[in-house]
Amino acid sequence: MDFLERATETHLRRIFSRKQLKRKKNLKSMWRRSASFILDRSSNSPPMADTTQTPFQNPDAISAYYQTRAAHHGVITSDWLAQAQAAVEQPDSSVSDLGAERSFNVIDEFNGWRKQPDLAEAVAAIRAMAAVIRASEATTMMELEIELKKASDTLKSWDKTSISLTAGCDLFIRYVTRTSALEYEDFNSAKSRLLERAEKFGEISCKARKIIAMLSQDFIFDGCTVLVHGLSRVVLEVLKTAAQNNKLFRVLCTEGRPDGTGVLLSNELSKLDIPVKLLLDSAVAYSMDEVDMVFVGADGVVESGGIINMMGTYQIALVAHSMNKPVYVAAESYKFARLYPLDQKDMAPALRPIEFGVKIPAKVEVERSARDYTPPQYLTLLFTDLGVLSPSVVSDELIQLYL
Repeated sequence: MDFLERATETHLRRIFSRKQLKRKKNLKSMWRRSASFILDRSSNSPPMADTTQTPFQNPDAISAYYQTRAAHHGVITSDWLAQAQAAVEQPDSSVSDLGAERSFNVIDEFNGWRKQPDLAEAVAAIRAMAAVIRASEATTMMELEIELKKASDTLKSWDKTSISLTAGCDLFIRYVTRTSALEYEDFNSAKSRLLERAEKFGEISCKARKIIAMLSQDFIFDGCTVLVHGLSRVVLEVLKTAAQNNKLFRVLCTEGRPDGTGVLLSNELSKLDIPVKLLLDSAVAYSMDEVDMVFVGADGVVESGGIINMMGTYQIALVAHSMNKPVYVAAESYKFARLYPLDQKDMAPALRPIEFGVKIPAKVEVERSARDYTPPQYLTLLFTDLGVLSPSVVSDELIQLYL
């Protein structure tokens, strides 16, 4: 009997080892088909260079976005943005008491655009990059490109955990410099062409939310129930447009712990006279049989076709998938990032402060990550300003954007 048990155990171990090896080969094959591998190979740079480096020096640092939002209870209004602006701006010692004009600073320009309540962080960065071209005193295209690269690096370092901020800066550089203006003999003409393209890219990014809202209207029907998670401005625009089109539907909002983003979204929806019901985050499975579709936003869309979004999105998608409910994602194209996470820990963590309301013993570890990764097999469609995409098409779109 002992001999049979040992033989069975050995056989099971061999099967398990083979499955692990097969899984590793499959993951490697998936990576070799990804946009990053193709782009990195074409530029003779090592694969996955962007995703393996340390995102920031202090592993306990709270990301700038969650730090400022937590300080003001997550209220995204013009007052909140003005207070956040005052908190992050530092007095410029280069400005004299005589009122001399302050030299251009890309972070100041970025923070100025962030005051607009409806402007996304990545769009504020794009607008600031356009201002760099406008204020540049460069005399050659090489100098101007170096200035843009430095400005991009400065903006990305403002919050190294922000996927949309990094992707927006990278896409801006590629969109603006990918032009025949570089071949102009007259530098002023070339600079004007670059500025024209920069302004156009900013306009496209600003209009992205309304384009997505229009594309999604055919999928919201009378009498449906929509489950949403977190405070996504593009999802709010989708639901607002549906209400303006006189569609009759109701919304289930998760509470969005720990910063109450779902409560804030439910307040906004109630102002639009949209029937809304607030749920505990843990009540998603309990309420899923009432739901016709799930609508979520995204912090970033990655090459696999999956998304990185607010913590809890993954488990909502799992529950919806198990009950055959469609999961729709609304995301602007400037959130398309050259990332290929293979699991939950294979991405830069965005940490946030968490308050449980009771004192936590020092020996108890608290998970402070703000987002998770939802694989593409649990998503139905992505609504973007590039069109309505299936998850499998995302990699092709990324190649088109970054080449």
